[in-house]
Amino acid sequence: MIAAHPRQLKLTQGPLTLAGFVRILLEPAVAMGTLAAAAAWYDVTTTASYLILGLLVFSLTFPGRAPRSSSPGGIARDVLSDWILMVALLLLLGWATHTLDAFDERVLLAWVTLGPALLFAAHLATPIVLPRIMSAEGVKRRAVIAGAGELGEQLAQRLRSSPLLGVEVAGFFDDRSPERLQGLARERLLGSIDKLADYARANRVELIYLALPLAAQPRIARLLDDLCDTTASVYVVPDIFLFDLIQARIDHVGGLPVLAVCETPFYGVSGIVKRISDLVLATLILILIAPLLAAIAAAVRLTSPGPAIFRQRRYGLDGREIVVYKFRTMTVSEDGAVVRQATRDDARVTRLGALLRRSSLDELPQFVNVLQGRMSIVGPRPHAIAHNEMYRKLIKSYMIRHKVRPGITGWAQVNGLRGETDTVEKMRARVAYDLDYLRNWSLGLDLKIIWKTIFVVLKRPETAY
Repeated sequence: MIAAHPRQLKLTQGPLTLAGFVRILLEPAVAMGTLAAAAAWYDVTTTASYLILGLLVFSLTFPGRAPRSSSPGGIARDVLSDWILMVALLLLLGWATHTLDAFDERVLLAWVTLGPALLFAAHLATPIVLPRIMSAEGVKRRAVIAGAGELGEQLAQRLRSSPLLGVEVAGFFDDRSPERLQGLARERLLGSIDKLADYARANRVELIYLALPLAAQPRIARLLDDLCDTTASVYVVPDIFLFDLIQARIDHVGGLPVLAVCETPFYGVSGIVKRISDLVLATLILILIAPLLAAIAAAVRLTSPGPAIFRQRRYGLDGREIVVYKFRTMTVSEDGAVVRQATRDDARVTRLGALLRRSSLDELPQFVNVLQGRMSIVGPRPHAIAHNEMYRKLIKSYMIRHKVRPGITGWAQVNGLRGETDTVEKMRARVAYDLDYLRNWSLGLDLKIIWKTIFVVLKRPETAY
């Protein structure tokens, strides 16, 4: 099972730090810069086609993100896999739109070859070079933390392990004695909380984090009054971050700040990017597989009585009921209060249906659901309504997976959780992957899942029946 992601803290100082700026623009700058350099090297005139390619590259790499691994080998794998997925998608678009001939082959070959190498070098160099720049006078900032509990200790560890933030934690203020504290808080206890303002004034503290429980609101209010006489920037870290969060962020409603603790990743521009990518890919795929769809539909009608398309009610975005299409693979069409999952050697499955289920060809009509806006290409797999009503009572946070459109394939399915979920533990594991997808969504992750799905289908896992 995957590791859970509770207690996520997204650390920034001000609207955008130097580290944040570099992180966001590193991958787009390297990818687009390599393309421009290749065109300049071969003295190729920058036409509208190259400008469009540059915009596509920017959209697929922005905002940049740090590699999931810190080791050179892990960084190389992350960079290469993401690069291959991006190039594969661009080649598919170029082939479908008949625009590949508009580009110089030498430029494309140089860009495809040098791009991942330069990205790898940039990711290796950034953690070494940037902290040295930020350590210069006026960049490295001194911080203290009010509250030496679990939240304060975790905040300090995150700041220490993120040198690109340019923050040095001087210590903690807490009313408990050192004997009652643990870890870094015990070593760096600077005094009681009522001494914080005096310390900040005397020691040129630039950042103060209030990691106190929300139950201590009157105390926080008094402390904020005391800190008004300092020049430090003050940040409140609410203890809500000790709980499991989905896309936590700060927003505003009519100028009033609100804290989102459970939100869809497809908010604002991300939602537009997701929907456009779904429409483009689904349209291209349906054009390519149209003859296959017709052949399968005819085969289903000829080999067993009943319709070619099986319609079943599922829960979609925000838990609204939708109708999902599949090629019929059984002699029955169950869609009532009780729906029995398919099992190994299930007598209800037709001979052709068994083949379709093992190869996932029965899912192909769902690309029409994608065009309708009911589904996405990538997302949590939709379950029958009867199964939803059962598991929402047994698994915590089960319904949160419906904050996004259900998908034809998903993060759980490419990680071995495909097919029958005959135990609550199997479903709990699947839901854990679904929630992990919601926390960490990116267009790159979608492309990675699509790529891995191809190999999962070709492998024909034993759980697919």
